[in-house]
Amino acid sequence: MQMNIGQFLARRAFLSPTVEAVVEPAAGNRRLDFRALNERCNRVAHALRASGVRPGDRVALLLMNGAEFMESFFAVAKIGAVNVPLNWRLLADELEFILKDAGATVLLYDQSFAPVVAELQHRGDKTDLRTWVQLGGTLQPFAVDYAAWTGGMPADEPEPAGADDDLLFIMYTSGTTGLPKGVMHSHRTVLWSAMNVVASADFHYKDRFLTALPLFHVGALMPSLCCVYRGCTQVILKAFDPRLAWELIRDEQITTTLLVPAMLQFMQAVYDPQAHDARTLRWVLCGAAPVPVTLVKAYAEMGVEVHQLYGLTESCGPGCLIMGEDALTRAGSTGRAYFYTEVRVVDIDGRDCPPGEPGEIVLRGPHNMVGYWNRPDATAQALRDGWLHTGDVGTMDPEGFVTIRDRIKDMLISGGENIYPAEVENMLLGHPAVADAAVIGLPSPKWGEVPLAVVVPRKDSTLEPAELLAWCKGRLATFKLPKAAVVVTEIPRNPSGKILKRVLREQYLDKVRAPE
Repeated sequence: MQMNIGQFLARRAFLSPTVEAVVEPAAGNRRLDFRALNERCNRVAHALRASGVRPGDRVALLLMNGAEFMESFFAVAKIGAVNVPLNWRLLADELEFILKDAGATVLLYDQSFAPVVAELQHRGDKTDLRTWVQLGGTLQPFAVDYAAWTGGMPADEPEPAGADDDLLFIMYTSGTTGLPKGVMHSHRTVLWSAMNVVASADFHYKDRFLTALPLFHVGALMPSLCCVYRGCTQVILKAFDPRLAWELIRDEQITTTLLVPAMLQFMQAVYDPQAHDARTLRWVLCGAAPVPVTLVKAYAEMGVEVHQLYGLTESCGPGCLIMGEDALTRAGSTGRAYFYTEVRVVDIDGRDCPPGEPGEIVLRGPHNMVGYWNRPDATAQALRDGWLHTGDVGTMDPEGFVTIRDRIKDMLISGGENIYPAEVENMLLGHPAVADAAVIGLPSPKWGEVPLAVVVPRKDSTLEPAELLAWCKGRLATFKLPKAAVVVTEIPRNPSGKILKRVLREQYLDKVRAPE
């Protein structure tokens, strides 16, 4: 049997037509059942086809969280096209690269992003976009209105196209070279990921899931797809607000959600036991960074289990998961492999490390990525002999529990967002007074970590940290920008020229404080 992921929604609408699919507090408390959501999706699918989209064409989504993102994603899937979810925190230059690299011909965008979209449109053939569809707001002259574009289309099921090994989405992650890489997933890898999540985590039919992370991340997208697959209701936050999250948990009787540690910390800070009621909340999945043991225990005192997970965009989400009593008794571990996932910890020669000895975490499963779009060398480096090499260092105990120790790659995680130093370093080197630059993670009580710029001025140049930080603004997405800077005479490197990040951490992490 062939499976098109767009049929997740069609089949759920057939089986559970009147079950609430989506609740959107930010959209006037809009509520759609699965039948209504599927009909809206079908109209988008017909509109895409009428606009000339064919199987394999790439359709970019620059949409905030909401029904329109979901219906558009499933519509693209139904007609065999390829979704390209865009991080709406990126700037025009970053978006231009991704759109051109993916060869996207259609862009569906929210009115909130009209200025950056107008800038992209004015750049002409620097992208391959030919159809611009705007959701809400004053319509730009080059765009068509989303409601009008879909409104006259039929609600019946489109003839399906695409399945199994055909591509479903390309999701871009920043690369260590400074250029984003497109992670390719097929209908098959996503199907296995969904089955993996539902087989491993405690999802129930008619659960009420709070979607608080942006859907352009696999960490939010896969739970969203799983909600449709399992028949759960999504209460969707357009933007995260910790007080509103507690109110929705109480008023909408939320049973499950997925957050990053920074979000849990924000929610803990505003929790009011007199006003908030978390009795319906069975568990909270938490990923993107190790969860502090103190945070797991603090939520346990509220009666809420925090289940830490480990995964990557390249694995379509699943890697390891810890839940139930283990989440507290083994706090600090990210758990054992998902149901359909194999996990090993290996040394530099690919041999299994003894229990407790650190090594690289490698994953194998039918949910691993197809590869990187247009990056065969990077694909060959990441996928070896069927195993996905994560670049993360961890240990495994005799019972298979994995603990994340460090990252081989120098990636930073700030508030759940991945930041690669090479990209920031390249930007810093564009400053006329900067001769050399390095970026390391600076511990932050608010964000987990933030970028610290270590720079060497050019000869006969003066460089003030405050001036450098001000110059950076507008050159990369805000979350990627250095939050502190130090000026030095030399950056330590090994004989091959690689920056010795470990030495920089030893020199500066105890001397520089992250801004509040």
